[in-house]
Amino acid sequence: MIMYASWTGTRRNLRDLRLHGWRLLMSPDTLQRCKGKTAPLWDDGTPAQYALDNGAWGCYQRGERFDDAAFEWAYDRIGAGAEWVVAPDIVGAGLASLDLTKHWLSRLAHPRVLIALQDGMTPDDVAPLMRSGRGLFLGGTTEWKLRTLAQWGNYARQVGCYYHVARVNSARRIQAAQCGGAQSVDGTSATRFACTIPLLDGAARQRNLFNREVK
Repeated sequence: MIMYASWTGTRRNLRDLRLHGWRLLMSPDTLQRCKGKTAPLWDDGTPAQYALDNGAWGCYQRGERFDDAAFEWAYDRIGAGAEWVVAPDIVGAGLASLDLTKHWLSRLAHPRVLIALQDGMTPDDVAPLMRSGRGLFLGGTTEWKLRTLAQWGNYARQVGCYYHVARVNSARRIQAAQCGGAQSVDGTSATRFACTIPLLDGAARQRNLFNREVK
């Protein structure tokens, strides 16, 4: 399973993430803090593999509306080099979030765009939007995410799409994501505490029956 950690400016943490084969999750907020405001580099100056989140989580934590301009700025700067991009959404807002996502999908010319799943959504709600090059990004509140993680994994297998689970910061959550069929997860624990990287990395490398490649 692929592990993404939120970008950090701490060289020690970047070094340890690089040595363990992790990748970086960028957002408008982290790009603002990134030196040069360009695609991220590792501690040794080599390019890092990364994905681009839309910044909705940061807006939610600050009690703000989704920042369209900030996302467009980040997408224009580093979207082309991202492994995948999360279409704009609203944390915990269910179908209202999906309405926002629909508005943006035709504007994102990227080979892999993930649709954020929020509380109350069902596969039937998402099905009309699924096509080649689109995948699933399981967000939402923690309780809803854990309750529906396997359901979304089953759906992802049925349609053959990429499946990512957000905010995974413990070995137990990593194992749950693996059992749910996720190809990748992200978290901030390894970003803040380098000492947790070996534990989380070990959990991610355990073989799981449901691991598979999505083309």
